[in-house]
Amino acid sequence: MKTFALNGTAREQLGKKATKADRVNGTIPCVLYGGSEVTHFTVAEGDVRKLIFTPEIFLVELTIGGKKANAIVKDLQFHPVSDRVLHIDFLEVFTDKPVAMNVPVKLVGLAEGVKMGGKLSQEMRYLKVKAAYTAIPENLVVNVENLALGKTIQVGALSFDGLEILNNPNNVVAAVKLTRAARGKMQQQG
Repeated sequence: MKTFALNGTAREQLGKKATKADRVNGTIPCVLYGGSEVTHFTVAEGDVRKLIFTPEIFLVELTIGGKKANAIVKDLQFHPVSDRVLHIDFLEVFTDKPVAMNVPVKLVGLAEGVKMGGKLSQEMRYLKVKAAYTAIPENLVVNVENLALGKTIQVGALSFDGLEILNNPNNVVAAVKLTRAARGKMQQQG
């Protein structure tokens, strides 16, 4: 997992007025929980842009008032109209405690069904996994080479070393869908 360094400023004032003032000043109110104490702090909007607007996952190395902590982004709140980030929740992580998080799925290989004229469709972009943060990879690689025409790969058929998959085992991760061209080829052969 990639790391992302982020500096925050501890908040003295909490509540609606203080939060609104923080947002007017161009900072985002944040909370760090999961450790021995809950920490309220702010970060500059520009500092978190590369952390939020990316499909990748990061281990965030937070520095708040001289204190350091490793964390992951647990929740984001956006403004419903302007899409500005309103609030970020960070979860402090430790090597001995497992953590659940969404990890991007990466499909590799040329599916058999695609060679026959089908179309590969990725139904799930992320899988929720549980493991120690040190064991979580940047992405989950799924090989689709043996995927035939009209067939699917379900979550239950996948397994990754050291990871527990939390999604429903019947959910479809990838499928090769039948196209008109593929139907025509099948009719000619049959």
